[in-house]
Order: sequence, then C-alpha cells, then structure tokens
Amino acid sequence: MRSFSLANPLVIFTICLLGLACGRRGDPLPRPRAAALPVQVRLEGLRKARVVVPAKDVAGDTLVGVELVRVIYLPLGLTKPTSEDVFTRGEVVLERRRPDLPGPGETFLLDLGSLRRPQGWLVLVAVRLGNVAGRPSEVLPWLDPGL
Repeated sequence: MRSFSLANPLVIFTICLLGLACGRRGDPLPRPRAAALPVQVRLEGLRKARVVVPAKDVAGDTLVGVELVRVIYLPLGLTKPTSEDVFTRGEVVLERRRPDLPGPGETFLLDLGSLRRPQGWLVLVAVRLGNVAGRPSEVLPWLDPGL
C-alpha cells in the first residue's frame, strides 16, 4: 500500500494556490462617491428659487443618494465672488432634506423668505450620503429682506 506524502510537488502547488485564492477577508470597500454636478437654480421673484436636482455626478454616472440641498450665503463684498469662493467662505443658512427633496433630475420650489441676512450672494449645493458635497451652482444675488 502506498502512503500519502506532502513531498509531492502537485500537492504543495495545490495548497499554495488555494491559500492565494482566498483573497482578502472582510467586507468589500465601497467605491468612493463622486461629487454631484451643479444644481440648476433660477430665481422666481425676490424670495423664491426654482431648483433642479442634478441627475448625474461628475463621473457621468447616474446620481443616487442625494441627501440634501444646502443654501450657502456670503455677505456682500467689493466684487462678485465665484461660486467656489461662496462655497468655501460662506455659511450654510438653509437645508432641504429628504424626504422633502425630490429625486435626481426633478424640480422643486425653494422658499427663501425665512433668510434674514443682509445683501450678499447665494449658491446651492447637492450633498450625497456620506456628506459628499457636489459642485456649487451659479452665484445668485441676495437682496436685503427689508426691500
């Protein structure tokens, strides 16, 4: 009768191959979320804005997981700032969250009448799950609420 031996090269090769095939253990890492494209916004009167939630992210994929839309305010300065300036230096003054937020590509009317800020600039930003902020919208002028 023949005995089993680990010295057989085929057995050693098979064991090594099985050990390598196991791979990494643990939960798979989700791919990083790409930022959303800019929100399309148009003022309708002095205190209302028509907002279109973006349907794609910057990678061109369908946008899922939009958690909220933020309104960011920057006080009036000497020149009109860029949307990135308002986004980085401004303060969040209003948020519209799910479930009151429509899906990607859909439109909603945002009431800005509750903002009590002096003249300045506004941008809107779509924020995905995981607090991934999208690109800011175009800069909108904000007039004194006393007018």
